[in-house]
Amino acid sequence: MATFTSSLPDGLLQLLEEKAKELSMPKNKLIEQALRLYLDHLNRAAYIRSYKQMAEDTDLLAIAEEGMADYFEQLENEAG
Repeated sequence: MATFTSSLPDGLLQLLEEKAKELSMPKNKLIEQALRLYLDHLNRAAYIRSYKQMAEDTDLLAIAEEGMADYFEQLENEAG
């Protein structure tokens, strides 16, 4: 595990200390969990944003619809 040194505003450090005591958890573990949750949140937001952008891309939608039509035709040929 690597060591990381940083500074925090006094008010935020006080909140961290209070919450760590409340949870009976070391401050570094609380920071680690909070950072993991935040980074996961950022990844999810980027994923959602990319899907919203794809939904507005008419060229991409046309390609997807064409592909689905071909796939449906293949299914019908295999069934019949």
